Amino acid sequence: MNDSDLPSTLARPTTIGHWLREPLLHFLIAGFALFVIYGGLHGPSEEDKAQRIELSTDDLRRIEFAWQARWQRPPTAAELRGLIDEHVKEEILYREALTLGLEKDDTIIRRRLAQKMDFLAEDVAALREPAPGEVEAWFAKHRERFAAPPLATFRHIFFAADKRGARAEAEARKELAALSGKHAQGGDAFMFRSGYAEMDPDEVARIFGSKFAHSLFRETPGAWRGPIESGYGWHLVWIEALTPLQPPAFETVAEQARADWQSAQRAEMKRAAFEAVKARYQVVVAEPTPASGPVAARTDGR
Repeated sequence: MNDSDLPSTLARPTTIGHWLREPLLHFLIAGFALFVIYGGLHGPSEEDKAQRIELSTDDLRRIEFAWQARWQRPPTAAELRGLIDEHVKEEILYREALTLGLEKDDTIIRRRLAQKMDFLAEDVAALREPAPGEVEAWFAKHRERFAAPPLATFRHIFFAADKRGARAEAEARKELAALSGKHAQGGDAFMFRSGYAEMDPDEVARIFGSKFAHSLFRETPGAWRGPIESGYGWHLVWIEALTPLQPPAFETVAEQARADWQSAQRAEMKRAAFEAVKARYQVVVAEPTPASGPVAARTDGR
């Protein structure tokens, strides 16, 4: 009698026993056991970790605060779940984009990362406090930036360009030679005033233009000067008084001086930090290609 003659219920244990005696099965069981033991000892692989997204209590609190700052109320449970889902979606898409290398050669991303590095440098620079007397010494070297602007008190005689054309400047010079006192009359009617008191350069520029203002504050008071050109034509000016820059005492601008010192220190620290980083790089710039070379200059069609 062989196995085929036995009932199926009696033959099955024999078949199972046969498989249990197979060396291949023993190898597979041993390999699986080693895999389980190794995983328990070493934890998840780097690839498994890359696929894990964790939101801590602090993460959830930041999400809630951002919502509350915008809507002036805490999110509902449904809204919070939606915010979490959106955060997870963004994180997944971000990681997949990095995997595909989409961040490379992207101008917007490059500028944003450079901006973040710049912000980091600003944060580091802002940590430094001035040593005793440091702000005062810095103020002494930059006193003029805190000075009150110069002021001019003057009157003028106007020669309109739209009325006299190209003759306006020459006729202004002719009138200058004939003037004998500061209350002299002549010229054309001006749309604004003929005299101004204690005007700073910006105020003068708003009326007459920056070119006129620049020339006016270079003149010497006490006589008719010009002609000085404006956007309207030419002017002869009598400067009654010209108050120079008035640098203030440190005590009156101490707070502003400290703020400006911090700004200057921040800029200098950022510059020095960048130069230190730049020193680690070798910058190679290709020579510019001429707009028209031998090929472009050819006219024979070849």
